[in-house]
Amino acid sequence: MKFALLIFIFSYAAINGEFTTEDCWTLGFNKANLQCSSCEQLPKFSLDVIKEHCLECCHNDDSGVSEKIYAKAVLEVCTCKFGAYPQIQAFIKSDKPSQFPNLQIKYLRGLDPIIKLFDKDGHLKETVAIEKWNTDSVEEFLKTHLIGKSDSNNDYLRTNMV
Repeated sequence: MKFALLIFIFSYAAINGEFTTEDCWTLGFNKANLQCSSCEQLPKFSLDVIKEHCLECCHNDDSGVSEKIYAKAVLEVCTCKFGAYPQIQAFIKSDKPSQFPNLQIKYLRGLDPIIKLFDKDGHLKETVAIEKWNTDSVEEFLKTHLIGKSDSNNDYLRTNMV
């Protein structure tokens, strides 16, 4: 039955030229969040087979809009949930958090793991649920969305302070 559904989806897409959100979801793609640059990376991982379908489900990256960068992040989690989220425990207990001086870890009773992102004035701008992320995903997200060590005001090359 699933095979027949996939054949129908491929036929429909060939006629109409683009997959619907549901079609993409059936194929394992999230059309709302899938950027075409991700599809271009698939051959590096020997996934050429799904590249064409990926390109049907993606949207062009906004080259004019850069990633949002935040001044501070707070990872909030309850230690009682470490058993349910061992990957978050592994991230917290590793040396990875020390790479991010503007990352704070808060232990709050009963809370599933989330990351709160703040602007330079300390206003909450975004909250991201991370319960399904692995340690590498958390690290990559923080590298992408947090002001790095070289971006901070203490960078002597930028401030000319000696």
